[in-house]
Amino acid sequence: QNEKELQDVVKQQEEKMWQLIDKSGEVMRLKAEVSELKRLLQRAETEAKVLWEEMRGKEHKGDTAYVQERVMLRREVDKLRLLLVEKEDENIRLTDKH
Repeated sequence: QNEKELQDVVKQQEEKMWQLIDKSGEVMRLKAEVSELKRLLQRAETEAKVLWEEMRGKEHKGDTAYVQERVMLRREVDKLRLLLVEKEDENIRLTDKH
């Protein structure tokens, strides 16, 4: 009787463990998706900023190469800012561990 109860408890725990593993995988997948969506949103916002600035400015109207270069440069700046924040966060985590 006790052995049967113990087997049932072990089986229930295994089932719970597999459910948690499944949820963990789904959470990781959703986090990756959120990260990708944030990146795409940032990219769209960058393009919108540059295009809006171009619409207000008059000196480079219709110069698509100039606008594309501005978008590319703005993306690079945004990317570098993100890398800086990530490195700062990493440094904080490392100093907190020690």
